[in-house]
Amino acid sequence: MRRRSGTGIPAPLLVPAALAVAFLVLPLVGLLVRAPWSAIGPALARPEVGQALRLSLVSATLATLVSLVLGVPLAWVLARSRIRGRSVLRALVTVPLVLPPVVGGVALFLVLGRQGIVGSWLDDAFGITIPFTTAAVVIAETFVAMPFLVVSVEGALRAADARFEDVAATLGAGRWTTFRRVTLPMVAPGVAAGAVLCWARALGEFGATITFAGNFPGTTQTMPLAVYLALQSEPEAAIVLSLVLLAVSLATLLLLRDRWLGRAGRAL
Repeated sequence: MRRRSGTGIPAPLLVPAALAVAFLVLPLVGLLVRAPWSAIGPALARPEVGQALRLSLVSATLATLVSLVLGVPLAWVLARSRIRGRSVLRALVTVPLVLPPVVGGVALFLVLGRQGIVGSWLDDAFGITIPFTTAAVVIAETFVAMPFLVVSVEGALRAADARFEDVAATLGAGRWTTFRRVTLPMVAPGVAAGAVLCWARALGEFGATITFAGNFPGTTQTMPLAVYLALQSEPEAAIVLSLVLLAVSLATLLLLRDRWLGRAGRAL
């Protein structure tokens, strides 16, 4: 019996799939079609654009590093530990995925602001004020982006074969050594995929950043905030800035997709 080719797409699936592609791609095409290509050079040469782009790249990278340091251990706890209330903890950790970013910014302000639960103590004891600083940008981006990393790494840990860790334990390896030498290499593609998603989410963060950090050029004004500000007075400049963000995002995904995201998909 001849095996049927797997390339055919049923019509009931083809039509909604084509509509989904059009829905997702046409806005990007519109951005490219309406772009003022002759004005891109002068717009990019403006110092505030360079400051916003540099701040976006640095803050997103720092937010991703913080998420890696904190999120990978948290994902291990959710995937491998036997502590009580893991389901509740998982729900709380993933709340920022569905929480409106502006609400997240308000929540951060109530905790880390001058009158906040922790912020008042930091201000009184050390004179540290976090809101409306560059550190506030990193904190806001970490808050909204870390769950993407945690979910990705937890999925990779659940899919990984725990027998390798059991063998390492029988050979005398401690838990930390097993995690460092066995577990982490096994889930490295998942960690990398989560880091890419985390970085991309942090790069595009707007609501929590403008609420908690404000919109001060050179200090807290990231590229999404610069796009929003330019859209009110200079629509062409807003389009140019949007193209820059689009180019950075596409370059990141294209460079890392086959090398890391593809491996993560096979691992998951």
